[in-house]
Amino acid sequence: MKQGAIWTRPFYYIVVFTMATISLYPILLMMLSSFKTSVEIYKNPLGLPTSFSLDTYRTLLSKIPFTTYFMNSVFVSIVSVVLIVIICSLASFYIARFKFSWNNALFFIFLLGMMIPIKLGIVPLFILMRDLGLINSLWSLVFMNIATGIPLTMLILTGFFRTMPYELEEAARIDGAGNLRVLWHVVLPLMRPALGTVVIINFIAAWNDFFFPLIFITDKVKRTIPVGMMSLFGEHSADWGSLFAGLTLASLPMIVLFFIASKQFMEGLTAGAVK
Repeated sequence: MKQGAIWTRPFYYIVVFTMATISLYPILLMMLSSFKTSVEIYKNPLGLPTSFSLDTYRTLLSKIPFTTYFMNSVFVSIVSVVLIVIICSLASFYIARFKFSWNNALFFIFLLGMMIPIKLGIVPLFILMRDLGLINSLWSLVFMNIATGIPLTMLILTGFFRTMPYELEEAARIDGAGNLRVLWHVVLPLMRPALGTVVIINFIAAWNDFFFPLIFITDKVKRTIPVGMMSLFGEHSADWGSLFAGLTLASLPMIVLFFIASKQFMEGLTAGAVK
């Protein structure tokens, strides 16, 4: 081992440990605060709870229909991510692998969604959803998540498709595979890094979306978690204990998804390197 490496490696460990501590501390503080009452949070916001009681979680479930909000968010997020991945996989494969005169123009049209803020068109979008009968429907949120998620997903997947070698697809077509079979059995298994990235990005965006559920959903039963949690804020005070309990429960799916997708990301990188 070189002399410089002996001195630089502990420095890297210290930097990584410091960054990890800074990143994880807010999550730990949120979880610890979920076991405190509002009075205890005001008195000792950064300290440990005096007792690890589940009273704040019971209060949360009694104050608001958190389970209903949770299932609404799960439905909207999962359906949105699945449809985005299916639509963008087909479209990006077509743009990246088939050459035609309007290839670049079609790709540019998809990317226009990243340049134009969709919230500027909220009035015509509301009128459109009203005419389609989708006000107070979770499908209005699904369609909006698809519209906002397609541009970035197309950019990532199309760029990744263009880096894939043509020889793998040609070998599959020689064996009699069609375009969809080539996409499903040959190309997509090698695109797990890109798919893991777009799944994480779109799931977090759909799960944390506050603006569109606030506009399109007025029925309390069909609210998602970000809007439903607003009922814990009173005119002059807030139930911070129940609020942190709800935030802790709401963050669990994103944490689990991150660990699962990160594992797939690393496995995809290794498989692609070996092949």
